[in-house]
Amino acid sequence: MFKKHPGFNFIFFLIFAVQLMSQSDTLTDMFLFPGAKFISKPLITLSLLIWLLYHTGYKGRYSKSIALGLLAGLCGDVFLMFTDRYPDFFLAGLISFLIGHIFYIRAFYIDYKLNKSVHPGHRKNAIIAYSFFVIIFMFLLIPNLKISLISPVLLYAITISLMGIVAVCRFGRVNAASYKMVVGGAILFVISDAILAYNKFVNAIPFAGFFIMFTYMIAQYLITYGNIERKIKRRVEDI
Repeated sequence: MFKKHPGFNFIFFLIFAVQLMSQSDTLTDMFLFPGAKFISKPLITLSLLIWLLYHTGYKGRYSKSIALGLLAGLCGDVFLMFTDRYPDFFLAGLISFLIGHIFYIRAFYIDYKLNKSVHPGHRKNAIIAYSFFVIIFMFLLIPNLKISLISPVLLYAITISLMGIVAVCRFGRVNAASYKMVVGGAILFVISDAILAYNKFVNAIPFAGFFIMFTYMIAQYLITYGNIERKIKRRVEDI
């Protein structure tokens, strides 16, 4: 997988490494400069967006939706960078990522709705698994949330779970590489957001920033790469 796009993978690895190091004040002092994360964090989605546009030319509804999802993620990243100084930016970041997930859902649904051969078991199992996630997620968070945040957080949990479900439902419609990368990316996105929410509202998790960014960056990378490598198994018009 990494051999196909060595130039971009090298650039993304550098961004990846800098962003992870920026989560530690010690590593920042040793290897980086103050404020490095304010450069590296936006570059995560920005570099992926440029990579995507280079390979797809912003053609097709699927690619356009993924591109818009990345753009929304870029806005979310910027908002979340400043939540320590402006707490209200957390909600703005949440809304940005919510919009991004909606665009991802739209993209995955393009494959799903045209997939007449989807295995019912995949859809059923995905619904059960992600429904269980929403229940546990909200059970842990609700006692620690302000009343004003309960509805937005519930909506977000449902939306990201729906993204995961529709990603699974692409089974049989696209090539195995694209399918596995997108499903893996969706799962990692859920894990990243779950860690972020638990760390912020329930209990502090050691090295939370590291794990949040590690799973988030790989998630966005896999979803983007899954689009670049996407191949329809049967010819369908208007893809």
